[in-house]
Amino acid sequence: MGAEVCRAVAAAADLDLVAAVDPGVAGRSLAEVAGLEGAVGELVVAEDRSALLEAGTEVAVEFTGPGAVGDNLVWLLEQGIHAVVGATGIGEADLARARELAAAGAANALVAPNFAIGAVLLMGFAEQAARHLPHVEVVELHHDRKVDAPSGTALRTAELVAEARGTAPDAPAGDDAHPGARGATHAGVRVHSVRLPGLVAHQEVIFGGQGQTLTIRHDSLDRSSFMPGVLLACREVAGLDGLVVGLEHLL
Repeated sequence: MGAEVCRAVAAAADLDLVAAVDPGVAGRSLAEVAGLEGAVGELVVAEDRSALLEAGTEVAVEFTGPGAVGDNLVWLLEQGIHAVVGATGIGEADLARARELAAAGAANALVAPNFAIGAVLLMGFAEQAARHLPHVEVVELHHDRKVDAPSGTALRTAELVAEARGTAPDAPAGDDAHPGARGATHAGVRVHSVRLPGLVAHQEVIFGGQGQTLTIRHDSLDRSSFMPGVLLACREVAGLDGLVVGLEHLL
């Protein structure tokens, strides 16, 4: 994802790619790492986030993981750098601190479970459907190197569904003999995670009603599907009011 973001920013006429941080490939040419021959000059991948300050960074895109994202988000806001966050797993304490910092006005943040426009639409459609078909389950499918489960998109979808439908219907049984067979429960909604090589990012929300089902599905077939949303966030984050969760607020 980091390499994909670098390529998208470098190709955008109105944005300048000034730094990249990744301890795993620190010291290597960014052009080599991200496949950007001739597009980013002599930029080298940095090991420490202090490189963002040295480069005069105005907006940072945070696509790390649950173990680093919260601390990075707080640090960025403390330094007055606007943050566009795609990593999931931010702890409640870090999120609360980030809200305080963003509200203070030094910098803003957009935290989005998913930057694909289609995925944002899926969540909105699911929220509408849940008002009329309250029996619902979420199935999310990702590549086998994804570090968290369920995905942030699935968790956010479950929360939106729960808010929209109000009282949850009685859940079906069937989990007693083999705990976990019915998936996890988040906000009262069953969520199932699949991890397999060959997948990228996919989600379906299945609703059941009397004599009928409704399935809403989104498929990201390539990581480039997230880039229009990332670039939109980079362009708009400075004009937000504090910390905002969800790309839908920019559409």
